[in-house]
Amino acid sequence: MTSILTYTLKNLPSTSKWALRFSLRPLSCSSQLRAAPAAQTKSKKTLAKPNIRNIVVVEGVRIPFLQSGTSYKELMPHDLARAALLGLLHRTNVPKDVVDYIILGTVIQEVKTSNVAREAALGAGFSDKTPAHTVTMACISANQAMTTGVGLIASGQCDVVVAGGVELMSDVPIRHSRKMRKMLLDLNKAKTLGQRLSLISKFRLNFLSPELPAVAEFSTSETMGHSADRLAAAFAVSRLDQDEYALRSHSLAKKAQDEGLLSDVVPFKVPGKDTVTKDNGIRPSSLEQMAKLKPAFIKPYGTVTAANSSFLTDGASAMLIMAEEKALAMGYKPKAYLRDFVYVSQDPKDQLLLGPTYATPKVLERAGLTMTDIDAFEFHEAFSGQILANFKAMDSDWFAQNYMGRKTKVGSPPLEKFNNWGGSLSLGHPFGATGCRLVMAAANRLRKEGGQYGLVAACAAGGQGHAMIVEAYPK
Repeated sequence: MTSILTYTLKNLPSTSKWALRFSLRPLSCSSQLRAAPAAQTKSKKTLAKPNIRNIVVVEGVRIPFLQSGTSYKELMPHDLARAALLGLLHRTNVPKDVVDYIILGTVIQEVKTSNVAREAALGAGFSDKTPAHTVTMACISANQAMTTGVGLIASGQCDVVVAGGVELMSDVPIRHSRKMRKMLLDLNKAKTLGQRLSLISKFRLNFLSPELPAVAEFSTSETMGHSADRLAAAFAVSRLDQDEYALRSHSLAKKAQDEGLLSDVVPFKVPGKDTVTKDNGIRPSSLEQMAKLKPAFIKPYGTVTAANSSFLTDGASAMLIMAEEKALAMGYKPKAYLRDFVYVSQDPKDQLLLGPTYATPKVLERAGLTMTDIDAFEFHEAFSGQILANFKAMDSDWFAQNYMGRKTKVGSPPLEKFNNWGGSLSLGHPFGATGCRLVMAAANRLRKEGGQYGLVAACAAGGQGHAMIVEAYPK
């Protein structure tokens, strides 16, 4: 009997092994889904390193994150990014000519403004002598923009960098089919009427079928929602667990919004419309209403629904990052230090959304910290199931030993320190802009709650992930 069971376990798909392992330990968060008390102020070491420049966040802002198809739907991505840059300039009064470099992240590019950072910078009035480039790394594109800026400052190439990101899901590029594109290109090259007529004669109605932007992983052909559903099942995360967590996110976001804690949000006067002043996706519901929704991806038995998933979002963010000595010389009081960070990659099929699990222990080791040192956790919430599956993986010695090559687990973040002002499920997730929101949430929470260290982490398409340590600037 033992040999049969051993053989069966060895030949199970990896996600089935997880399900067997974790099904005995279902996660129920209902008793913990409450607003958290403020962190206790602690006296800890600083993470400053000898002979390495201290890099600080002076300020960070974002325009309100809105559900796609609402107030921003008539705009272009560079309009949103320009508004974020102007909001940052207004908030900080930084002279435009002091900025050495501008970097923005985005995911689904508008073909007319492929280098949206440059177009937004020019539109916001920055000097045409200030270089700007755009990066893309799925949901951690803004993270990549920030850390690229950190690298430029740490290396001495720059003193002042503006980093951020933008996404406009209301107007994604929709292409002609490849056959239609080929015919149009060939027609453009045709030199005689006969050549043109010959090409036109090959036209078929199916040429008119449009190509929508890919919603599936290129390497696996699986949508992220489908992968999230499988991940939740593999880690025995129930539908109720996911709905409870989503309700927590919306409830905390609403509380933070009502109490004026989302201070990174700057108003945006939409051309031809009213001024937008707050995020519009925060909608606390009830478990009873959420339970009525049908599965969104794996039907009819899946557990991922519209209520426990992040929604398509339009938005933009921007941060002013400086060398500490430059910031102080200019009279600024920074909000936080940007410390150690890591990027990770793993199997995009079965571990697509486990980036935080892999990145967290690495960044803690690099910084010489442990989970107990962290006062504020800010993780990207793609799906409730993704967050709760990461919690289980992080809290499992078995997973650490069998999949991460580690001797022991890192431990899961305590909910009383986790995403206390809401997260992507409720605030929204403009793919290219979320990273800056996470860092500013951590920085602002540390100042408000009296903590010293924040940990930011996120998963991304392609099976990638990011984590960063944020240290509060001394008051």
